Amino acid sequence: MWIFIVDRSSGGDPAAIVRAAKRHGIETVVVKGADALTRWSQFSPSFVSRLRAGGLRVCAYQFVYGRYPRGEAVVGAKLARSGADCLMIDAEGHYEGRYAQAQRYITALRARVGPDYPLGLTSFPYVHLHPAFPYSVFLGPGGVDFNVPQMYWRAIGTTVDRVFSTTYRYNRVYGKPILPLGQVWQHPPAAEIRRFRHLAAAYGASGTHWWSWQEAIARDWLALRAPLDELLPALPTAGYPLLGRPARGDLVVWAQQHLRAAGVPVPVDGVFGPRTEAAVRAFQREQGLPAGARIGPRTWQALLDLVPARVSWRAKGARAAGAVGGRTGPRSARLPAKGNELDRNGAR
Repeated sequence: MWIFIVDRSSGGDPAAIVRAAKRHGIETVVVKGADALTRWSQFSPSFVSRLRAGGLRVCAYQFVYGRYPRGEAVVGAKLARSGADCLMIDAEGHYEGRYAQAQRYITALRARVGPDYPLGLTSFPYVHLHPAFPYSVFLGPGGVDFNVPQMYWRAIGTTVDRVFSTTYRYNRVYGKPILPLGQVWQHPPAAEIRRFRHLAAAYGASGTHWWSWQEAIARDWLALRAPLDELLPALPTAGYPLLGRPARGDLVVWAQQHLRAAGVPVPVDGVFGPRTEAAVRAFQREQGLPAGARIGPRTWQALLDLVPARVSWRAKGARAAGAVGGRTGPRSARLPAKGNELDRNGAR
């Protein structure tokens, strides 16, 4: 369960939080610890130690903007040293187009916390709506260990089933374990909360996350702890995003990084143009796949067997290709979002 404001969550009393967590089957709390460069005093070593003494795992989350990425990394590392079992990076619209900044942040953070410290990304679940968001940096080599998409189905205006199928189709290609973040804010019907729990298990998630403690009311807590009926069988795979001309965005960046890893010369610019189409056809021929102009399931599967080629967005050529208003990255970093499915009335 995620905690935004400690004082509004069981009165801010660590003992009360521990009791409620045990009563409702909560094993981990994720507490806001920083907003960009500003540490929040609520995530103190004493607060963390009292929760951990009560048997809870305690993670911090940091909302980041990308204006001062190295400074944000310093603050994130301090949260880790405050006793956090993991750090969640909450990067949303402010990071759209900021490829170089994302790379600076994650590189500096890893240098301070080490390669084995657990990091997670929590962000927009619908990758296709955010073509300029640097998923490929945060979720790529040297990045986070797990992906916590904010799957707030009622806020998005969809069903639990649809939020799962859409989120998994577009997120699974990044290859990081997906931990679904559901909602108890807006007080969805208990049946929807139970369905979310069922589907998380069916899709192979090791657990569920919930936003947020301070909004949960009695019936929400009951739905979280209610015994589930017989679990659903494993569902068919959610499929893969179909890419072809004239697709643009981070999914194309990700595919191009894998094409380069296969030794196929292609620019990593986030634009599926003639050169990328030729590279796809060459890769398909090399792999003995039916040659086509698009990346479908079989081509994705072959590409994802490779470790993606690294890209330095700090390189001169990358800056020249993507620099717009201080933002750097591929050409697709210039694209506006197609929508914001996470309109949470400013809560973060």
